[in-house]
Amino acid sequence: MAGKTVKSLAKAVGEFQYPWQEKLAKYKDELSKGVWGYWELGAWKPLGISARRRAQLRKEVLLAGADWPYDPERKEMKTKRKGHKVDRLAAEKRERTAELMEAMPQMLADYRKRKWERKMKAEDDAAKRAIQE
Repeated sequence: MAGKTVKSLAKAVGEFQYPWQEKLAKYKDELSKGVWGYWELGAWKPLGISARRRAQLRKEVLLAGADWPYDPERKEMKTKRKGHKVDRLAAEKRERTAELMEAMPQMLADYRKRKWERKMKAEDDAAKRAIQE
């Protein structure tokens, strides 16, 4: 009889100290489905635990020093550019123009070669037509 009392008292104390363990076990599958809810068969299902209770449970677990694996992965922070878009675009255009100007002699040589090849082909075609007639 005394053993049962001690066990029930120990259980009560243990539950009082770590009530989050029972809640975590109860909502484990629900928490793993997402933070706000989930889609099931084309319909949105909210979680079985409210956001306030979820946050409270998370806080209790983290304060107890346990791990909380149910947070969604964090996305990379965007580095927002300061200033006016016009100024940034103008600078990018100037950089692109400088790069293209460095490549301009080769581009002109390629263009002249293509133009000369086209001219030669046209002359050859004209000569072939003249021979056939």
